[in-house]
Amino acid sequence: MSPKSIAIIGECMVELSGQPFTAMQQNYGGDTMNTAIYLKKLAGNTVNVNYVSAMGTDPLSRALIDKWQAHHINTESVLLNHNKQPGLYMIQNDASGERTFQYWRNDSAAKYLVQHENFGDVVKVLAHVDAVYLSGISLAILPEQDCHTLLTHLAQLKRQGVMIIYDSNYRPALWSSKEHSQQTNNKAYALADLALVTFDDEVQLWADTSVADCTARLHQQGANEVIIKLGAEGCQYSKKHVDESVSVEAFSTQKIAKVIDTTAAGDSFNAGFLAYWLTAQPIKHCALAGNLLAAQVIQQRGAIVEIDSQAIKNTIENN
Repeated sequence: MSPKSIAIIGECMVELSGQPFTAMQQNYGGDTMNTAIYLKKLAGNTVNVNYVSAMGTDPLSRALIDKWQAHHINTESVLLNHNKQPGLYMIQNDASGERTFQYWRNDSAAKYLVQHENFGDVVKVLAHVDAVYLSGISLAILPEQDCHTLLTHLAQLKRQGVMIIYDSNYRPALWSSKEHSQQTNNKAYALADLALVTFDDEVQLWADTSVADCTARLHQQGANEVIIKLGAEGCQYSKKHVDESVSVEAFSTQKIAKVIDTTAAGDSFNAGFLAYWLTAQPIKHCALAGNLLAAQVIQQRGAIVEIDSQAIKNTIENN
């Protein structure tokens, strides 16, 4: 069986973590890149992962691209902008592992991806993948007209048979208004063959009062398959017009030594789910893979950490 292919659109930034002016560490991360790397780690040769973004030509940009390639991410659709550089964010965690962020990304190369002179060539490449994945952050960082242009391209790709996968990943500070975010998310959900959303984000944006209401709204907006991520409670899956609803509990907190850092919890869940969903595995296995992968990630510090793929596969085989 030939491997499946997915193109992941977004931004990866330089990460600073630790205590300011004492023990700051430099790394990298971003919601879509986190998902790309964990997806490749778990799926291996069964899924080809292509990253779509823009970076500078400075040494830091090139070093970041080298890091992605070391994770076996295809970077042929990472466009180079001689006039821009990567964004930067600083992350700090409290005693319970919850994090706060500060960002410097207003003039990053990724923000101007759609305006790049070679973006049309990237769109042609996207027509030949099985699926395109993006998040609300992928859309929110773009100028408004560029966001519209990207969604128009995605609509055409969907008509050509490419599956569209969307995680709303709502970050209020990135949007000009809640109304603008709602309008944009409406368009994205209408295209989504699969929506992977976090319930708390959806409540913040749409004021849903229950998981059932959230699921019904997403289907009404157009999403075909829906996964609602519920943190420590696991996740809920449903499919439009089909009497198929699956709940999968989160990996037992009794088996988690300690929650160290919740960074990339949702991103890694998405990766685990997609590693099995793209290869048409049972939904219960897809969801369990997401839960197990996220459980490993939150017990370590940082966005990109080492995972035990074999342990995940063994657990799924025994369920």
